[in-house]
Amino acid sequence: MKIFNKTLVIAMALPLVLGSMSAFAGQDHQDHQGRMMKGHHGGKIFSQLDLTAAQQQEMKTLRQANRSEHKAQRVENHKAMLVERQQLDKLVLADNFDESAVRVIAEKMSQQQVERRVAMLEQRHKMLNILTPAQKQKFVELKQQRAEKHVMRLDTKNNH
Repeated sequence: MKIFNKTLVIAMALPLVLGSMSAFAGQDHQDHQGRMMKGHHGGKIFSQLDLTAAQQQEMKTLRQANRSEHKAQRVENHKAMLVERQQLDKLVLADNFDESAVRVIAEKMSQQQVERRVAMLEQRHKMLNILTPAQKQKFVELKQQRAEKHVMRLDTKNNH
């Protein structure tokens, strides 16, 4: 029963986490002071790393290749997701709950989320390996500063 609970929690939480992470990716949005911002927040960090022209070109090439792959897979992934949702709807609307059938679909969906997450992290790994050791260290420091600033912002909001 513990495995079922863990699988169920992962199946429900992973899409929410990944969905919330990608909600603003590639879109215009406003920061907390109302200014329009482009893209995702990670770009600001890379602009602070003093990349060489060669590094910038390599990053651009990686992003373009990833974008092309993503576009090619988007339609296929969307169709598969619709089929899975329809299957789940049928199972949920059925007179009797078929736990094993739901489990199969939920595990498949979870595995797909894991695969997408691994692919995303592989892409990030490739981009970070373009950096020199000094740039990597600065990247870590900037990420830490951002995390601390975010926590302070959350604390400030929660205390008001």
